[in-house]
Amino acid sequence: MNANSKNPPAHSGQDSGPDFRIVIPARYASQRLPGKPLRLIHGKTMIEWVYRAAQQAGASEIVVATDDQRIGDEVERFGGRACMTSSSHRSGTDRILEVTRILGWSDDCVVVNLQGDEPLMPAVNLVQVAANLVSSGCDMATLHKDIDAEHARDPNQVKLVHDYRGHALYFSRSVIPYDRDSRVECYHGHIGLYAYRVGFIEIFSQLAPCDLEVAESLEQLRALCNGYSIHSEIAREVPGPGIDTEADLQHAERLMEQA
Repeated sequence: MNANSKNPPAHSGQDSGPDFRIVIPARYASQRLPGKPLRLIHGKTMIEWVYRAAQQAGASEIVVATDDQRIGDEVERFGGRACMTSSSHRSGTDRILEVTRILGWSDDCVVVNLQGDEPLMPAVNLVQVAANLVSSGCDMATLHKDIDAEHARDPNQVKLVHDYRGHALYFSRSVIPYDRDSRVECYHGHIGLYAYRVGFIEIFSQLAPCDLEVAESLEQLRALCNGYSIHSEIAREVPGPGIDTEADLQHAERLMEQA
């Protein structure tokens, strides 16, 4: 499993990839790990680790979108850029939309949504998902990894299936596809990293949640339900786990020590 080192080398992803921006939604009021963007990992806050990882991708702009001044102050302390947003947003996508409006980004701007609890996301994947959006011509782009049957049975690991062009057909917390004749050698585990253009974020924000989205609690199904396309590729590097609990935090610390 790959993890960013404590002092990752500079990356020149912008030299060969498309122009893109990164927005990092970060909330203080996490139910399972309150204040997690400010939790320390080897002496740095989680949000700083995420921001430093993003800096290696060569994006033209990186912005932390938050509704909590404590997070905004921390981002400014380590030299990052924060944008204060409303506390009423239902999702990180809505928070990103507010950032694009505040900063006046054009409809054609490519935005990568990097969650504020992903300090172990390799920078190469950020470049990849942005390039994937541009080359595929789809409305959204994301990434996946190969997982075995045991991990596929975990409802916290979202699975996806796609067609021969890489266009996603469905995302689910259940095991997909159903392996009737024991022929499936591996499954696709979704990696929660997205790229889209500002114009599509505007469209997406106007769509009502669909029944499948509500049933699975997966926001990306809203796009598929309304006929929009999502392209997915196998990630160039498997990221370390996101952080939702105290146990996840301790696991991330151990991975960083080994890197």
